[in-house]
Amino acid sequence: MNNIPARVWLFLFFNLFCSLVIHAIANGTNSKTQDFKVGSARSSGKGCDHGWSHCKQPITPQPSSLLPVEAEVLTFEDLRLSVVYPVIQKFKSIITSDPLGITKTWVGSDICNYKGFYCDNPPDNKSATAVASIDFNGFQLSAPSLDGFLDQLPDIAVFHANSNNFSGTISTNIAKLPYLYELDVSNNQLSGPFPTAVIGMNSLTFLDLRFNFFTGSVPPQVFVQDLDFLLINNNNFMQSLPDSLSITHILYLTLANNKFSGPIPGGIVKALTSLTEVLLLNNSLTGCLPYELGSLDEAIVFDAGNNQLTGPLPLSLGCLKSVEQLNFAGNLLYGMVPEVVCALRHLWKEALPLRVSSNELAIAMR
Repeated sequence: MNNIPARVWLFLFFNLFCSLVIHAIANGTNSKTQDFKVGSARSSGKGCDHGWSHCKQPITPQPSSLLPVEAEVLTFEDLRLSVVYPVIQKFKSIITSDPLGITKTWVGSDICNYKGFYCDNPPDNKSATAVASIDFNGFQLSAPSLDGFLDQLPDIAVFHANSNNFSGTISTNIAKLPYLYELDVSNNQLSGPFPTAVIGMNSLTFLDLRFNFFTGSVPPQVFVQDLDFLLINNNNFMQSLPDSLSITHILYLTLANNKFSGPIPGGIVKALTSLTEVLLLNNSLTGCLPYELGSLDEAIVFDAGNNQLTGPLPLSLGCLKSVEQLNFAGNLLYGMVPEVVCALRHLWKEALPLRVSSNELAIAMR
């Protein structure tokens, strides 16, 4: 051992020292390895579990992907159009069926060219442009409600939505629409009580609720409103007709296919002298035909078929100088058909001008 040169000892000692240093460095590194979760939090030092990727740091997004996306800036022809734009888009978002692709045109700021929308100058500002009319007739659109749409169009004058699949009720807020004069929501799935909000709407002249599922009673005030057309047939209204009314100007009154009951009051007939068409068929009306029917000298059509009316035909029917169709079939009437009825000048224009079948009536013969 003593014969080993000192330089050899120095060499061996140096190699041993280097080995110890390398070993120590290796062990220190292993004991300090850290785990990272790909997510918002780091691991707890117990390993990369809980479904996270194993020991990988999150990828930093490229700067370009962090830049904000600029919203499209819309320019409207008039401020009034910008006000109704979000109303239309909100309604569009709840439409559940659009088989004809109507709403594909409801894009951008040119609202006046949306299909079904028509613009005009509103009465309070002839230089402005606003949505004045909507015609959705036959569009076959489906939506759970018209609330938040119809009642939020402040300049609307005409709203036609015949033959769609709109559900829900009619909002009471339509009473705030100052220019609305035609409201047609017939042939839909609307329900609830009669929309009493129409009472007092002085501009309204045309109301069409036909072929829906409205229920309950019809307020008597509706009959004396300044309506030309009151069309509420084919619903589930059930009540007796009001006994008396003040003079009204209704031209077309259709109450058919409901559940109206009780007699036809003479007072209401006398008040509705301007009527040209009266449809009372397929209800549960009872009692005798009032003598006041003869005061309907403007009536062209009077149809009270398929009720439970009884008694004779009143002689006053001979005063219906304009009538072209009379239908009393399917009742409990009896007696003779007055000769003056058969002599009505306009009655024989139609193929079946006078229908009295399924009664106990006989035609008077000379």
